[in-house]
Amino acid sequence: MGYAVRQEDFVSLKSCWSDLQHDTGRKLVFTVPGWLEIWWQAFGAGADLCLLTVKREERIIGIAPLMSRESIVSFIGSSDVCDYLDFIIAPTMERDFFETLLQYLKQKHTKYLNLKSLRPDSTVLRNLVSVAGNMGYTIVSNQEDVSVNLDLPETWNKYLAMLNTKQRHEVKRKLSRLAEAGNINYYSVTDKIAINDHMDTFLKMFSESRKDKAAFLTPRMESFFRSMANAMSDIRLLRLGVLQLDTVPVAMTICFDYDDCLCLYNSSYDPQYASLSVGLLCKVLCIKAGIEEGKKSFDFLRGGEAYKYRLGGRELSIYNCQIAIA
Repeated sequence: MGYAVRQEDFVSLKSCWSDLQHDTGRKLVFTVPGWLEIWWQAFGAGADLCLLTVKREERIIGIAPLMSRESIVSFIGSSDVCDYLDFIIAPTMERDFFETLLQYLKQKHTKYLNLKSLRPDSTVLRNLVSVAGNMGYTIVSNQEDVSVNLDLPETWNKYLAMLNTKQRHEVKRKLSRLAEAGNINYYSVTDKIAINDHMDTFLKMFSESRKDKAAFLTPRMESFFRSMANAMSDIRLLRLGVLQLDTVPVAMTICFDYDDCLCLYNSSYDPQYASLSVGLLCKVLCIKAGIEEGKKSFDFLRGGEAYKYRLGGRELSIYNCQIAIA
């Protein structure tokens, strides 16, 4: 049975995604059409869009969200703002999808397929590597970073029991100290208008909390953050967590709420309240809210910051993979 590769655009991708998402059990927020389009608009200059689908007759078996620069093909996305990247493929169709895709890319004179931000369970590492090897291509793969993940228990008390004695004591002590400083209010914002209203505060605290974050938040990056918040709230995947002390916002988180998982994308806090550990406690209360809502997991995403392990997270390696096609 023959397969065909079709070039898509972001409008047609939304329909393709809708057709395919019911078939695949793996869902990555950084591969949804809204995210890909916003990233492309912000950072895609100088690259050619290579947004492909593979079809068997009329059925889409997979999506390849790719771009090309000088005969090097990579995922749409970048490791500084996209934590996990991958192909989207219907179950059991991985081998056929990758054989067809690699043949197509070779015909287009692609020299390298350069793929980053790969989880160990990515289709790249589970399937593409073996398919490419069988086709005689040279493959190089290395660990590039780590992410940290937390399986959520059924109750807050069970979560506290998961922590070691020292960290459990620290969480309770810091929460008590914050309560002594004033009235605590933690709430989530999911409405698009309300999210836009809160973004000024988030970005202000983001740039004021640390010098490296201030340097990161260039005008282009700030524009991306705002556009991303709009796009992801449109499809109801984004939530802001807000920690108030006596009605004053002192810390915030940006999370993606997707597939029974809360993904902690970024955070900010008011440095005037740093002595009260408001940045850490906002994340703690975000975890608590997730548990109370019945979420199954909390993903701290890319980076091995110490607080993630102290809050019970487990390390997951992140890889890159380069395949020489020419």
